[in-house]
Amino acid sequence: METTAKRPAPSSLLAKLDTQPRVRDFLMRAVEGDRTSHAYLFLGAPGSGKLDAAWALAQAIICESHGCASCEACVRVARRTHPDVHYLSPESVTGYLIGQTRDLIEDVSLAPIRARSKVYIVDRAEQLRADSANALLKTLEEPPQGVTFILLGTSAETILPTIVSRCQCVPFRMVSPQDAATAVAHATGAAPERCRMAVAVAGSPARAVEFLKSAERQAARRTMLRTLDALPEADDLDILNAAKQLIVEVKAPLAEVKSTQEAVLSQNADYLSRGALKQLEDRQKRELNARERSGIMEVLASARSLLRDVLGVLEGVSDGIVNEDVAAIVERLAARTDTAGAVRAIDAVTRTERTVARNITPQLALEVMFLDIRKALLCR
Repeated sequence: METTAKRPAPSSLLAKLDTQPRVRDFLMRAVEGDRTSHAYLFLGAPGSGKLDAAWALAQAIICESHGCASCEACVRVARRTHPDVHYLSPESVTGYLIGQTRDLIEDVSLAPIRARSKVYIVDRAEQLRADSANALLKTLEEPPQGVTFILLGTSAETILPTIVSRCQCVPFRMVSPQDAATAVAHATGAAPERCRMAVAVAGSPARAVEFLKSAERQAARRTMLRTLDALPEADDLDILNAAKQLIVEVKAPLAEVKSTQEAVLSQNADYLSRGALKQLEDRQKRELNARERSGIMEVLASARSLLRDVLGVLEGVSDGIVNEDVAAIVERLAARTDTAGAVRAIDAVTRTERTVARNITPQLALEVMFLDIRKALLCR
């Protein structure tokens, strides 16, 4: 008697997208039915979980069990070290460089290294300029078998129509902080106040879950908050040392990633050409730099969250503070400044986020920010 093959279980990773049930169900149906598109365009505001969903979909595509979360492939994708899953972001202040697009097109033509498929996550797709977008169009429309593109953007109106028309658009709704914190609590069992803090720092439920699992990332947050607490009494040398130490702590979680990348290079050295190895090495360096910038943005989000709590205390907001574990720091800073000073301090964080996004040296950006915040808090 003929038997039918058992279908893989639903992707456990995609199933975790509780804050986007429509997106979750849509992607799970596509993965389980082997009907994934060659190109997706995830659209939504920052904090809606687009990037989390992109990585979950990448795991579901690469994993032979559609995203089991425990196999070697899933672990590598989760650590951002799988050689067949590529993350791209603009390398110029004005957007993607034409060289980035050419490197991408050349890489697409190469066979996968470890998996049967390849996935390219293209962040901030609205920054694909006309020359870069035009170079990518044919590849995006007819990629090789087994290649999937996942583009991320805020809205279809901000992305070139020629790009939008070649992708399957997936809209994401904005997730409220309360819903996000509830999702993190369900996933981790952590106390509600810790979940609210983690969402404020990490920006989305999935990243908040990972933040709560990382002692190094939490240590970097504590260093940032202690630095802000000490700023009113700090001299310039204290500020320079604090910025240097913060960079060291931001890089701490990357040690394992770098070690895994080196292992991947070593494993592939025997059967990849010199040119392919160089491409893999360059991509790993870009991914490591992107991870470092992400860590900087996370500690900046920690600073923003704390300063918003200070502003809330000064304005008598009754909703309570987010950073309950450092309520004493909030009270001390609120006692040293006024509303105008807190607003200027928050503005300094915003300027620094823009500066880091433009690939300015993070340590220099932090030094300038701390000097500006000290001046703001002292109402000078």
